[in-house]
Amino acid sequence: MNQSPVFEATAMHLPSLPTAMPTRRSHVSLSLVVGKTRRDTSDGDIARGLIAGETWAIAEAWHRYSPMVLMMAERALGSRSEAEDIGQVVFYCVFRKAKTLRDPNSLRSFVYSVAIRELKSELRRKRVRAWLSFHEPEALVDLGCETLEVESRDLVRKFHILLDRLTPRDRLVFTLRHMESMTVDEIAATMELSVSTVKRSIGHSGNRLTHWIEADPGLVELLDPKREKR
Repeated sequence: MNQSPVFEATAMHLPSLPTAMPTRRSHVSLSLVVGKTRRDTSDGDIARGLIAGETWAIAEAWHRYSPMVLMMAERALGSRSEAEDIGQVVFYCVFRKAKTLRDPNSLRSFVYSVAIRELKSELRRKRVRAWLSFHEPEALVDLGCETLEVESRDLVRKFHILLDRLTPRDRLVFTLRHMESMTVDEIAATMELSVSTVKRSIGHSGNRLTHWIEADPGLVELLDPKREKR
């Protein structure tokens, strides 16, 4: 799929800008930081520990996977505080449903799939709240990117506002493809979609974002400053 130069400029910025946003771990009320930690254990060992209800496994699962989950949530939601809230829900579900894990060695994929389901649900809830309040989603005020330059913060803020206009599925697919660098096959497997559906979603969201970006001269200039003004 050929995208416009503006969209390519946008995609070029996306992997680097969100990673500059510091991701803080949530304050956990489940005693996750007590007990023995085993940094040299495998995913399978941690999973078997979770199934057995061992405290060290709960703590280790949090420390090992929470950065991944919180960063992905922050990129998808555009809010650090919302990401931390979702992180709490994700790990509660992981700990509660660990016994349903058929292959202990697939714990990482299991955590990822739980996170994606919760993010998809939260994006739907946000869309419903915006509809019920009869206005567009509120501008983002909690991006957690104080360390970025002013122009970069403006880019992140404006682009997340555009992402709010996508459907929850398209937004999540876009986030996984362009911010998490997942392949089409990985996205399809994780989101339980067909490969063709994922490809259509990527193309559709790319086309819509390109149209919206090009309709905003200020955003076009910010994303692609070398582009000549016409």
